[in-house]
Amino acid sequence: MTFLEIAGVVFSILLLGIVVFLGVVLYMKFSSPMCQSKARLDGETVVVTGANTGIGKIAAEDLAKRGARVILACRNVNKGREAADDIISRLDNGRNVKVMEVDLSSLTSVRKFVEKFLKEEDRLDILLNNAGCGWLPERVITKDGLELTMASNHYGHFLLTNLLLDRLKSCAPSRVVNVSSVAHKWGKIDFDDLAYEKSYQRLKVYPDSKLANIYFTKELAKRLKGTGVTANTLHPGTINSDFGRHAGLTKLPGVAGFSQLFLKTTVQGAQTSIYCCVAEELETVSGKYFSDCKEKKCSGEAYDEDAAETLWDVSETLVGLK
Repeated sequence: MTFLEIAGVVFSILLLGIVVFLGVVLYMKFSSPMCQSKARLDGETVVVTGANTGIGKIAAEDLAKRGARVILACRNVNKGREAADDIISRLDNGRNVKVMEVDLSSLTSVRKFVEKFLKEEDRLDILLNNAGCGWLPERVITKDGLELTMASNHYGHFLLTNLLLDRLKSCAPSRVVNVSSVAHKWGKIDFDDLAYEKSYQRLKVYPDSKLANIYFTKELAKRLKGTGVTANTLHPGTINSDFGRHAGLTKLPGVAGFSQLFLKTTVQGAQTSIYCCVAEELETVSGKYFSDCKEKKCSGEAYDEDAAETLWDVSETLVGLK
């Protein structure tokens, strides 16, 4: 082959690669389904944890627009109020949005929130456990003796949900929705090292916490059978938000801008949370895992019923329910 022929082949391969690359980008960016449910939530009360930013805020606004009374359960009250003001500015009835303080990494804070909530609110129809943290560079232990990522992502929501179960049951049909992640597929919980004293790796702890979300959901669904309360979990997608700031990857030159080509917007990322909260066809569906507004399969590890039951028993002890 001549030089020009070789150059032509190389150019054709490069051109094909660019076309395929752009096709993948466009598919990932614009194929995310939107929740199609038109369900109204008039007269219902919803709690959304971590609702001051990201997909939590988007979901809270959507649920408020459907007529629900929405409680923004936030660690940072000032940011929560800013989010509430922003949501209220786009609502016909802003009185339906309220901010309450809760730090999911603190068991004391969770108990105070529940005590206040039960005194001030008569209903709870939907509990959206959305708050979380991850990719912490160093091992941090909370005042309760729990590893921070697991405390924020699992133990806090475990305690919160259990303390609110009676109210959820009294308002049945009602729903618990737990935000997990596809990262659960890389998780494997070591019950002999739940505080990660032997080994702390940030790229392991977060997947473990997301696997814990699924174990919790599946075991909760079993225990709630026949009560009219459902429990489901979901992967929101990989989202262009500040959640992954601790991972450090977005700080690398060019990575932040390049990654935005593939990432969902917060509006796209919130759709499966909204779907699990409102879709009429899910009223009696429980113990399932969703992504892109469809039921999906979890990792094989996530179907370990013995591990789910063990985590429940250990969690009851660690959060003081036993």
